[in-house]
Amino acid sequence: MSWKKGPKSGDGDDGQDGRRGYHHGNLREALIAAALDLISRKGPAGFTFAEAARQAGVSPAAPYRHYKDREALLADVAEQGFIAFEQSLSAAWDNGRGGAGPALKRMGLAYLHFATTSPAWYSAMFESGLPMSAYPKLHASGERALGLLRTACEALVADLPAGKRPPAMMMALHIWSLSHGIAGLFARGDGARRPLPMPPEDLLEAGILVYLDGLGIPKQAR
Repeated sequence: MSWKKGPKSGDGDDGQDGRRGYHHGNLREALIAAALDLISRKGPAGFTFAEAARQAGVSPAAPYRHYKDREALLADVAEQGFIAFEQSLSAAWDNGRGGAGPALKRMGLAYLHFATTSPAWYSAMFESGLPMSAYPKLHASGERALGLLRTACEALVADLPAGKRPPAMMMALHIWSLSHGIAGLFARGDGARRPLPMPPEDLLEAGILVYLDGLGIPKQAR
């Protein structure tokens, strides 16, 4: 999924200085692209609604056609990020191809890859401070991504005796937290990345193995 902005005909917005601004066939896409660019440079809290309009090449009033305020724009950016994130995790899971253990490792790698290659989206998703209760579609998109991880964990413990299966949601949240911590500290694609004497992917794989060992998940299940 990519968001591109460019001079297209369609909306007929005037620029702030009275000159005709860029014309966009899809104003929403242009604003999302502008927001992502601003987030990459200033962070999710570092720009105004007017700056997003200016970056998109439209008048300050134009964004109100789609969004009531800057938070609503950020929520849309974050939602689209979660949709792309879910697609990446789903492709990595690939219906458990090769077994739940290897598929879960692929999902971990996909998590780190997304954080590295889409830092603006990742920042909007996890650092914007938006109240999920105010944006049901954003909340739902995040839950779908978590649901994929829960599915992987359910498959991983499916062959264990019923009384010895750890809760799949607990496992999903633990593995999500581990992945998120490593991504936030060592695998981001921006200036917040910290040096590490080993690849983040190796650190995540080792962490998951230690975690599964602690749960008593048999090696053959991984």
